[in-house]
Formats: sequence, structure tokens, C-alpha cells
Amino acid sequence: MKNIILLGPPGSGKGTQSIEISKFLEIPALSTGEALRSEVDAKTEIGNLAKSYMTEGKLVPDQVVLDIVKLRISQKDCQYGFILDGFPRNYNQALMLEKSLMSIDKKIDLVLNFEINDEEVIKRISGRFFCKKCGAIYNRYFKKTIKENICDICNSNEFASRSDDNEFTIKSRLKVYHDSTKELIEYYQKKDLIYSFDAVKSSTLLLEDLLKVIKNN
Repeated sequence: MKNIILLGPPGSGKGTQSIEISKFLEIPALSTGEALRSEVDAKTEIGNLAKSYMTEGKLVPDQVVLDIVKLRISQKDCQYGFILDGFPRNYNQALMLEKSLMSIDKKIDLVLNFEINDEEVIKRISGRFFCKKCGAIYNRYFKKTIKENICDICNSNEFASRSDDNEFTIKSRLKVYHDSTKELIEYYQKKDLIYSFDAVKSSTLLLEDLLKVIKNN
């Protein structure tokens, strides 16, 4: 059994790698955002509570997010392990998660920390654009279309980018990430659970490094 946390700033490749690790270990990769949206869409009691905060533009409290995570982890497909992507986000959430997992006889076995410099993150995120017709994703720095302004998949010439994929917003998100995770990383270091990786590497090489640590732990 492996219960794993993935840490890393936005644009570090956590989402991509969580899918690959999930396939390798045959355990679910859990996104707190997706779990939250699922409860909201299902109009469950906890989903309605979360929605009440979201509707008012407020952050969903840690305890509510934790209850949603605990509910998801308690499902049958997580009995042999799970991957948490995007949670915990800070030291307080880590303490709450540990206590919550103990109540269902589970614990975190491994924390994989994706290290990447801010300049690279800004390039990765601000350079993203997508085809409006088929949704194919490109990057003006790393993955341009083969033919200029023509989608490789559907030949459309209509592209767009997310409004929040701009340098100012990315820098703000990175500051929040660094401020909130410093103590979190130290917490898992003291528990001897955390391994750090160079997330600037190619996706293939990074996955090899990740799987090597997972196999040895």
C-alpha cells in the first residue's frame, strides 16, 4: 500500500506525473479540486456547504476541504493506496490530515516534492494556449504548432489562452505557494517522508526518478 502526496508549484508537472504514477501503482490520483466539485455537483450536504463559501467568493475552510478529502479516501478504490495532488497546501492542513487519516487507520507513506524555478513556471504557464475547436494544448516556448497558427489535430486556426495565465497572476500564485509550503516541507522533512526532484527535467526522465524512489520505499 502506498499513500502519496505530491507537492509542487503550479506548472511543475504534478498533474501529468500523478496520472502516470496512478497507472503504475494502480491506485487513484485524487485532485482536491475535482473531489470538491464532485460533491458540489452531487448536491451532498458537504457539497452544499462548500458551495455556500464558493458562491460568496470565500475560500472553502480547511476543515470542509479535509472532510471532502477524507470522504473520498474512504471509498473502496482507495483501499490499496491513493495519490493526493494539491493537498495539503500548508502546515495546518498537514496536521489536520494526519489526525484525520489516523481515525481511519491510514497514514502518509511518501511525499514527492517537485522543485522548479519561478522563471520556468512563468514560461510554462504564460506560454500556454489551446485550440478553441478541439482543446489541444500548446506552448509558445516549448510546444508550438507544427504549422504556424494551424492546430496539429484539427487544422483550426482559432486559439485562445486562459485569462489567469498571465505573468502577474502567476507571480501572485507562486508567492502564495512559497509562503504556505515552506513550513509544510520542513514538517515532512522532520518525518523523513519527503523526496525532492528536479521538475525542469523532461517528463520521461522525471517519471523515472519518481518511480525509482517509489519502488525503494
